[in-house]
Amino acid sequence: EAQILMLAPHNILNPANGAPIAVPSQDMVLGLYYITKGKKTMGDEIVKGEGKAFYSMEEVIIAYNEGRVDLHANIKVRTNVREKNGTLVKKLIETTVGRVLFNQFVPEEVGFVNALLTKKSLREIIGDIIKITNVPKTAKFLDDIKQLGFRMAFRGGLSFNVNDLIIPDMRNELLEQAKVEVDEVWENYNMGLITNNERYNQVIDIWSRVDTRITETLIREMQTDKQGFNSVYMMLDSGARGSKQQVKQLAGIRGLMAKPRKSGSSGSEIIENPILSNFKGGLNVLDYFISTHGARKGLADTALKTADAGYLTRRLVDVAQDVVITEVDCGTLRGIATSALKDNEDIIEPLRDRIEGRTSLHDVRNPLTDELIVGAGEEITVDIARAIEDAGVETVEIRSVLTCESKRGVCVKCYGRNLATGYTAQEGDAVGIIAAQSIGEPGTQLTLRTFHVGGIAGSSSVESSLYAKFDGTLQFDGLRTVTALNNEGDKVQIVIGRTGEIRNMDVK
Repeated sequence: EAQILMLAPHNILNPANGAPIAVPSQDMVLGLYYITKGKKTMGDEIVKGEGKAFYSMEEVIIAYNEGRVDLHANIKVRTNVREKNGTLVKKLIETTVGRVLFNQFVPEEVGFVNALLTKKSLREIIGDIIKITNVPKTAKFLDDIKQLGFRMAFRGGLSFNVNDLIIPDMRNELLEQAKVEVDEVWENYNMGLITNNERYNQVIDIWSRVDTRITETLIREMQTDKQGFNSVYMMLDSGARGSKQQVKQLAGIRGLMAKPRKSGSSGSEIIENPILSNFKGGLNVLDYFISTHGARKGLADTALKTADAGYLTRRLVDVAQDVVITEVDCGTLRGIATSALKDNEDIIEPLRDRIEGRTSLHDVRNPLTDELIVGAGEEITVDIARAIEDAGVETVEIRSVLTCESKRGVCVKCYGRNLATGYTAQEGDAVGIIAAQSIGEPGTQLTLRTFHVGGIAGSSSVESSLYAKFDGTLQFDGLRTVTALNNEGDKVQIVIGRTGEIRNMDVK
């Protein structure tokens, strides 16, 4: 039992969400990202062997070892490519030498992986390899890319110095602009046009916007530096280390800081004067003092929260431990309607990810052609989930453990797929404990998260626009408006009241 449960090869998939956990990190990711990135000949920088065609992967490797082609050269090579339907076809494709080196280790059944490798894409590739091949082959593949990643990170000499942090030229301009805007808000407040709360919110909003603008400019400038071979940008983009937040603090602007507060009072307050300097330019005494404020809060929080997370897990397990799979089908007619998770218009989790591996409650038909995509009581596979999403279905009713009517425990149909194995759950699986631990486990890690950012306020700017999914004519219902002049002196309609509706009247 210990072998089955605890050996590394049996723990490649995460029981919480079915994504691979055995994923290369840090130096390995950086090395793999570095070799799969392409470079073009520009000016005096000449890439050897650019545009050459090779008849096989072996030939590319020989040419590379003999020094006839550079690691980052864009070349053409004849190789097996996996089609949508799963067959392998020989094709001449455009790729880079580094990607060919990576593909010597990819199992043959998977075909040629022609992508820039980041931590995210590696996770998907490992997931695909497990689905297509078996565990031993995946384990061997993981070992091989570990070696390759470390070796190539070492060969590339991927370190950075302070000049790799590029401070954008626009920075000062943007800051001056923001200061003017803030002064305007203060003026309005002093004249009594807005309340103190509104003033506070507007000031925070102005600084958040500037912060976002500076970050975008900074990342854009680093992206184009050395054709994207800027070491700091590579570490960031590959997912090896660092985040946009951290690079922003190094070369852009430290930004708004959070006030530490007494526990119990809700919502972290944000200090409304941001720190305008960055770590490359250096902080002055006042900036440094305000920074320590946030950093200490991080340390105190970490010490206090670790205990809470462990206790939460314990209570969850206590509640959920008797939820076990007891039968195949409870025969319920109930389910829950599921749609994509959205934040404004950004899709956080698409519909296909939420319904894959679950059982459909009703027949799902294509709204336009009325053909059956999946019947009632059938499992929704990857392909079916994709078909449902492509057909434009917004919500699907699925069977759920929340609506399961088994006398004791839950049934297989309501639970769906066991993510630890990738197959349908079996009777006797302790699904309650899996669920409890899956919720408790990230809790312990999230505690450590506050500690890293160091008290920076994470406030995002609010979306002020809506996008229609389909073309059509818009119809406005029940809007109460007043006419006013905007900054340019044009007449505009301002909506007052919160009850209006916008409908997209379809053309068809």
